[in-house]
Amino acid sequence: MRQRTWSLRTVAAYAPLAVLVTTAVAAWTVFLRGRGLSSVYAWGSLAFPIPLLAFLVVAGTIIARIVTRKKARGPDQRLGRRVRLAATVAAGAFCLWPALWNVNLAVIRFPFALDDTHPTVTARLPTNATMRVIWGGDQLAQNHHAPTPDQRWAYDLVVEPALVRSERLEDYGCFGVPVVAPVSGVVRIAHDGEPDRAVTPGRHEANYTAPLGNHVAIALDGGGAYMLVAHLKQGSVVVQEGEHVSEGTPIGACGNSGNTSEPHVHIHAQRQDPLGRPLNFSEGLPLFFHHHDGAAMPTGGVAIVDGKRSATGAIVRHVGPGGQARHPAR
Repeated sequence: MRQRTWSLRTVAAYAPLAVLVTTAVAAWTVFLRGRGLSSVYAWGSLAFPIPLLAFLVVAGTIIARIVTRKKARGPDQRLGRRVRLAATVAAGAFCLWPALWNVNLAVIRFPFALDDTHPTVTARLPTNATMRVIWGGDQLAQNHHAPTPDQRWAYDLVVEPALVRSERLEDYGCFGVPVVAPVSGVVRIAHDGEPDRAVTPGRHEANYTAPLGNHVAIALDGGGAYMLVAHLKQGSVVVQEGEHVSEGTPIGACGNSGNTSEPHVHIHAQRQDPLGRPLNFSEGLPLFFHHHDGAAMPTGGVAIVDGKRSATGAIVRHVGPGGQARHPAR
C-alpha cells in the first residue's frame, strides 16, 4: 500500500512536467513542418501560451520543493526531487525561449519554404521612384520580417536619403513619395487617419494599437492571395473599399504611420483575407517583382559602418510602363 501511494505521488509530481513537455513537443513538431495555418497557430502557441505554462510549472515546482523540503525521506527521495527540479527548470528554460520572439530576440526564420509555398505573387514595385531595399528576401540576415508567418517574404522599401537620424520627416527621401497599386484587384481595406509619427533617432517606440498605420489591402484578380501596402501618409489614401484598381493606380503616399522607425513602404503578400483577421496570423506568400532592373526577389540588409547604420540592400527601380525611374514630384 505504501509503495502504491509513493507511485501515485511520483506520477502526480511529474504530471506538470509531462504535460509541459508533451505540449511543447507537439507545438514544435507542427511548427517546424511549415505547412498551412496549423504551423501559424503553433508558432503563436510557442510564443505566448506555452511560455506562460512553462513559467507556471517551473514556479510551482520550485514552490513545492521549498514547502516539502523537510518531508523528503531518505537520500533516494531527495535525489529524485533534485532530478525532477533540474528537468523541470531545463524544460522550462527551453519553452521560455520563444517568448523572446515577441521582442525580436533570439528569433529564427519561419519554416515556410520558398520552393514549397504556393501560390507565389509577382507584382510591380509600389512606386516609380528609385528605391533601396532595407529588408527583403528569403534569409533572416537580409529580412527581419522572416520570423513572422504573414510577413515571411515582406519588404521594407525606402527612397534615399534614409537612415539619416533626423527628427524631421521631410529629411527622409521616401516621405510623401506617391505609392501605386502593386497588383490589380479589389480593395479590401483602405484605412486612413493614423498620424505620421515623429522620428526619434536611436529609439523606437512600438505601436501595438495600429501597427500597419494607414494601409491598403488588395484581393488579387484571380483569387488566392492578398497584398498589403502599409505605413502610408496620413490623409493620402485615395482608394475606397470595394473599388477595383489596376496595377500602377495611385493609392496613397509614403508616410510614417503605424509601427515604424522612419518613412518607408512596407509590402507583403498573404493567403488569407486580412479583413477582420489579426496581424501576423496568416500564411505569407513569396513575393517577386517584375519590370524592374534587379533580381525578382531583391534582398535587403543593414550594416554598421563607422558606428552608423548603413543600408546594404539592393537598389531597385520600376522600368516598365508608367515608370520613369526618377523621384516623382511631391
